[in-house]
Amino acid sequence: MGMRRIVRFQESLLKETGQRFGLTLCETTILAFLYNNPEYDTAADIVQLRMLSKGNVSSAVESLLQKNLLEKHQDVSDRRVYHLSLTETAAPVSDAIKEVNAAIERKVFQGISPEERAMIEAVNVRISRNMNTLNETKNEAERKGICKK
Repeated sequence: MGMRRIVRFQESLLKETGQRFGLTLCETTILAFLYNNPEYDTAADIVQLRMLSKGNVSSAVESLLQKNLLEKHQDVSDRRVYHLSLTETAAPVSDAIKEVNAAIERKVFQGISPEERAMIEAVNVRISRNMNTLNETKNEAERKGICKK
C-alpha cells in the first residue's frame, strides 16, 4: 500500500509538471523515465519497466518526437530497434523532473535517518536480486516448456 501511495504522489507531481509544459501525463512519464534511466532507452524498455501500454507509449513517443523533446537513433546491430534520448529542447522539462524527484525524496524519506536509509537501500538491493533470480527461473522454465508464457 505504501508503494502505491508513492506512485500516486509521483503521478500527481508529474501531471502538474506536464500541464505546465502542455504535455500529457504519459508524455511526462516517458520523459521522466528516460531522464531517470538513460540506460533503458527504447520504447520496449518503457513498456516493460513502466508497465504502460504499447499503444500509449508509441503515441506519446511520436508526439514527443514531433515536439522536438525526444530524438531517436537506430541501433547499429539491430535496425528494428530505436534508442530514444532527450533533446536540448527538453532541458526545462528535465529541470522540472529533477525538482519532482527531489520533492518525492524529501517527502518519502522525511524523518528517516541516513542509517535507516542505508538499511532500506540494502534490503531493496536484496529484494531486487531475489526478483531477478525469480525471473531467470521463470524464463528458464518457459524455455523448457515447463510453464507457459
